[in-house]
Amino acid sequence: METERAEFSISELSREFDVTPRAIRFYEDQGLLAPRRDGQRRIYTPRDRTRLKLTLRGKRLGLTLAEIRELIDMYEPGHPPQEPAAAARRHRGAALRDPDLREARPPAAEEATLTFT
Repeated sequence: METERAEFSISELSREFDVTPRAIRFYEDQGLLAPRRDGQRRIYTPRDRTRLKLTLRGKRLGLTLAEIRELIDMYEPGHPPQEPAAAARRHRGAALRDPDLREARPPAAEEATLTFT
């Protein structure tokens, strides 16, 4: 049984999520990630990994980084409570912009002709 890792490097996250280290540093500059430092080395926690994963999902949905940060921060311990439904309503059109996430609709039923013999 494998235990959950306690820390990740920027290159490990970059490979895992197929993004550049520069993109990860940008998300850090935008306040989405907060790695600790060991000299110039960034050390990411499982929390940072999850926030990166959610950030990339939000981008795929068409959300802005500010919208993503607002949604992610709603679930942070110690964050002032907000109404998740209100935030969701503000962002409800995002799923419609991503064809992979649109609700699959069955094709129109073709007229069926029953033949009795």
